[in-house]
This record gives sequence, C-alpha cells and structure tokens, in this order.
Amino acid sequence: MGQDQTKQQIEKGLKLYQGNQTDKALRVWIKVLEKTTDPGGKFRVLGCLITAHSEMGKYKEMLKYALSQIDTAREMEDPDYLTEGYLNLARSHEKLCDFQKTVSYCKTCLNMQGTTVSLQLNGQVCLSMGNAFLGLSVFQKALESYEKALRYAHNNDDKMLECRVCCSLGNFYVHLKDYEKALFFPCKAAELVNDYGKGWSLKYRAMSQYHMSVAYRKLERLPDAMECCEESMKIALQHGDRPLQALCLLNFADIHRCRNDVDKAFPRYESSMCIMTEIGNRLGQCQVYLGVGKCLLQQKELDKALDSLQRAQELAEALGTKLCSLKVHCLSEGIYRIKESQEELRDQVVKFLQCVEELELYCGMCGESIGEKNQQLQALPCSHIFHLKCLQNNGSKEKALKCFIECARATQLSGTCGDSWKPAVIFQQTEDALNVLKPNILRVARSGNPRSLLSSLLGTETNQDLQRSAAILIQGALQVALLFK
Repeated sequence: MGQDQTKQQIEKGLKLYQGNQTDKALRVWIKVLEKTTDPGGKFRVLGCLITAHSEMGKYKEMLKYALSQIDTAREMEDPDYLTEGYLNLARSHEKLCDFQKTVSYCKTCLNMQGTTVSLQLNGQVCLSMGNAFLGLSVFQKALESYEKALRYAHNNDDKMLECRVCCSLGNFYVHLKDYEKALFFPCKAAELVNDYGKGWSLKYRAMSQYHMSVAYRKLERLPDAMECCEESMKIALQHGDRPLQALCLLNFADIHRCRNDVDKAFPRYESSMCIMTEIGNRLGQCQVYLGVGKCLLQQKELDKALDSLQRAQELAEALGTKLCSLKVHCLSEGIYRIKESQEELRDQVVKFLQCVEELELYCGMCGESIGEKNQQLQALPCSHIFHLKCLQNNGSKEKALKCFIECARATQLSGTCGDSWKPAVIFQQTEDALNVLKPNILRVARSGNPRSLLSSLLGTETNQDLQRSAAILIQGALQVALLFK
C-alpha cells in the first residue's frame, strides 16, 4: 500500500470513527498498519490507534502502539516524529498511573531539538507532566507545569489545549480544597466549548461538565452536581468513553453518599470499580475504596471501613500518591479513636503527620496547612501557594516579593515559553533595580513596561539576553505586586 492509498484509508477510518463506528474504524486502521509501505503513513495510523484506544480505556493496547510508533520514528530519524512519539508514550504511562515514567518521558520531549512543529507540542507535554505531578501529589510542580501549558495554549491560540488545561486546573484545586477556583476553571472550559467548540469532539463538553459536577458536589450544590454529571455520562455512553463512564459513576456514588443514601451509593461504587479495574486506572480504584470506606463509616461498620481503607492505602503506596495516603490515615485515625484503640491511633497520627510534612502544603505567610478545608488560595508566579487572606493582610506584600525572589534564586524558572534562564546570573545587577521599584511598585505594575524600565535601570549597553531575563524577573515581581492592588 503506497502513500496515497495509505492516506485515503486513514481518512476513511477517521470518518468512521467520528461517526461512532469505532470497530469499523479500527479494522480499517489495522489493515493499513499491516499493508502500508509508507513510514509517515504508518506513524500517522499508529497515532490514530493510540487515540482510539486511549478513549476506549484500553491503555495497555495504547502503550503497545505508542512503543511501535517510537520505533517507527527512530527509523525515520525525524525529531518531530520522535517528540510526538515520546509524548504518546508519556500519555500511555499517565493513563496507566505510572507517573514517574510519565515525567521522565515528558522531560525527554522537552529536551528534543525539533522544529517549530514539535515545539507546538510542548503545551501538551507540560499538561501531561502536570497531571503526573498531581498524581504524585507534587503540587507546586504540577501547578508550574499547568501554567506553562496555559501559556503555550495562549501563545499558539490553541483553544482545545486551553480547555483541557482548565479542566486539569479544576481538578488541581479540588485536591487543595479551593472550591471556588475548582468551579471557575471547568466553567471556563465550558465557555471555550460553547464559543469555539462547534467542530470539536463532544468529549470536551463531557470533560468540562464532569469537572463542574465534582466542584458543585464539593460546594454541596448537589442538584447542580447531578445535572452536570448526567450530561457528562450521557455523552460518555454515546461515545463509548469507558474512562469517563467510570469517573461519572464514582461521582454519582459520591453524590449519593453526600445525601446519606448509601444504598444508592454502593452499587455505583461497584460499577465504577469494575471499569476502573478493567482499564487499569489504579488511582481511580484508590478513590473508589476511599468512598466505600466513608460509606461504611457512616453505617458504623468500622472493621469493614478499615478493610476498604487498607486497600486504598496499598494502592496509594504503589502509586506514590501521598494525598490519598494522607486521607486514609485521617479516616483511620477517626475510626481508631471511636474504637479506643490507643496503639493503632498513635500509629495513624504519626503517619498522618509524616504525610503532611512530605506534602509540604503550608502557607508561606501564616505557616498553617493548606487543603484542610475550603479556603481561597493564590499562587505566585513561581507557583508557591498561599492563603488569599494572608496575602491580603497588611505587610504581606514585602513577604510575597521576598518569597518570589528567593524562589528565583534557588531554581531555574521559565518566564516565557522557550525562555529558560538562570537567575543567579542576573541577581546582582537586578536587585538594585528591584529596590528602586519597591516603593512605587504598584504604579509600575499598572503602567510600566519592564523591558524599557530595565533598559534605563541597567543601561542600554547591557547584554540583551541579560535584559530579557531580568525583565522576566521584574515581570514576576510586578505580578506579585498586582495581588495587592
């Protein structure tokens, strides 16, 4: 099968797939894979198979095709194809909840020296990396990756990517219990679908509705949560989206649990678990065990609740997701307190405090923990997270600026897409500039141009790369200042 015929058959498969004739589309693509002699066509048809198996929840098959795609890209010796291949490999491991491998392959993508085509994939790479860091409960790196993905989306006017990032940010803030932001971001995703998504797959609408439902449930707006989840489930059933069906069933169960209707919750947890197990979503399985444990606790079946929590803990340890472990220890602590089992209680308290320390979820202003209850949060440009009320207190502006500068001292930040810089090189020459700015930083933030400002402060003879990097630092400081306007 030559290049033209390969292209025609791939397009035929795409039309079948878009018409929800998935089985027929797969047969067409597999036949192309077996017969084509065109390496580029083979790479593309493998991409179609990867996407289809991802949406069906057949993640092991997805991984198999991703490995085959990498081999094809290596044979072609094309860095753009290699970048896309490693991205699909990262996504496959993300779906299988192997988050460390996901991060590793994402870093490989970002280090590839491709053309403009591969650079356009960097936003998707950052999104996948953010999801992996969130799975590992490394929240600052997750947020940093999401912010980078969002910048790529804005710079490339990629509304689909922006929609996906907004959904992931909604999930991020659900974890940290800022439920106002947890609702804001999927609502923004839904707006993008309404404004730009006429030709998009319905999965984008389903995805935004699901994340809105979770946020509504956390805000105890249960009728709204049920309505959004039903809309998402309807689309997932129409398109045979097994992963989303499992998530919707889990959310339905949680809604019924919040209504104290455990008789309706249990069968939905069971159905969700069946799909989660089938597709290999171990993080989802962990969340199901947590929900079942909470239901059993409501029914005062303490031993059964402990058994469910123990299963959740085993999965959490295997995945390296510290937040799930923390939730298990918190619930177990309450159960052992009721049972008056002092030795087990002390053990759970120690493990809980260890998890809190490992998560490093503390406000840099007040020192109190983040994520214990519903509170509004605010992130600095360096992705450090604070209580919003702490940032708004008198005297906090200087502390926030100091935190940002010290963070920039210790790390390499990316101020704009593709601009990596080492702050140590520029601090000596820009700290004086910052000191000049501090008294009037709000005025500068509202009206100043950081780069022209730097030209006057550092001198026109200063190296352009130095000026650009220093401008990024100043820009970040100005963003911090604007939090206090």
